Amino acid sequence: MRGVFFVAMIKIFTMRKTILLLVLSILYSCKTDTSKSKKILNPDTPTEWLVFEGKGSNAKHIVLVSGDEEYRSEEALPQLAKILSKHHGFKCTVLFSQNPKKPGIVDANYTQNISGLEALNNADMMVLFTRFRALPDGQMRYFENYLKAGKPLVGIRTATHAFNFENDSTSNYKHYSNYYKGDKNEWTDGFGRLVLGEKWHTHHGHHKHQSTRGVIAEDAMSHPITNGIESGSIWGPTDVYGVRLPLPDDSYPIILGQVIDRAGDFDENDIFFGMKATDSILATKNNEGLTVNDVLMPIAWTKSYQIPEGKKGKAFTSTIGAASDLTNESVRRLLINGVFWAMSETVPKKANVSLVGSYNPSAYGFKEEDYWTKKQLKISSLGQIKE
Repeated sequence: MRGVFFVAMIKIFTMRKTILLLVLSILYSCKTDTSKSKKILNPDTPTEWLVFEGKGSNAKHIVLVSGDEEYRSEEALPQLAKILSKHHGFKCTVLFSQNPKKPGIVDANYTQNISGLEALNNADMMVLFTRFRALPDGQMRYFENYLKAGKPLVGIRTATHAFNFENDSTSNYKHYSNYYKGDKNEWTDGFGRLVLGEKWHTHHGHHKHQSTRGVIAEDAMSHPITNGIESGSIWGPTDVYGVRLPLPDDSYPIILGQVIDRAGDFDENDIFFGMKATDSILATKNNEGLTVNDVLMPIAWTKSYQIPEGKKGKAFTSTIGAASDLTNESVRRLLINGVFWAMSETVPKKANVSLVGSYNPSAYGFKEEDYWTKKQLKISSLGQIKE
């Protein structure tokens, strides 16, 4: 009897131990899952970049890189990404300048950091809208690898002077600088000239006082980038940039920029500074007395590029495209068409470029550092789609 009793007690003890271990295992699993869930769902976790999913698992991936102090690329590129994602099915990742000590907050004046550039490793397309960035070598390497692979890109406005390093910089990429005149002769005038076809040169129109109207270049009337665009329908409050003519042999003008005088008064509180799309007077001179409109500057052109030790690639550059320029439908279509062309995709006859959600861009212009400190512009807010 005693033997049977002890066997029974051992079985009960073993069963209780098993149950206890099972309960503890379940509790531990729940605790682990809960903590993981909190980490994922924590609303205080900063959003350092935006991702707009495409249609299907094989959607081509476009990385849009913002980072300029003047033309509100942090507003323009999320809207372009929404259009490319919602209307055309591309997966889009948008990157921003931010102080690494304050992740998730846009600081366009912080020139030494753009988080998430590793996304370029698996990108099919890059849209670049930066100005005078001096990024660390670890970040510049992503641009170098992308360009060496000969992948396509679209450069907007200040992308002609996307990078700039001090003369005494120890960066391995200072030849990307807008003013580079060093030993690497191929890189004279930097990334802008070698890859896009021109660096920062001059303002051809009067900044904030003369606007830009785009007309199709005579030789580009049938170019696919002009699909759905009427000559003269492109307009923006940003002025025409000066370029050195002719552009490099492998560059082809698509849109030429007329310099347009304002019809109304200057208005600092208007995002167009008092200029309007209906303004039609062709300027004769700019504020420096330079004759304009006798020879029209290209404001959009294509180029074949190839950096040393790299493959050939396609680039499209548009010097119109600030956030406020994107209120114009033809400007949006020009940029979307440029993306399709650079990717060697069929350009739609009339691409859907309807604005996605509400879009209320800021006027262009430089801001003091305390502007960004006070604004506390969260990257997550730029990804919202409000009707």
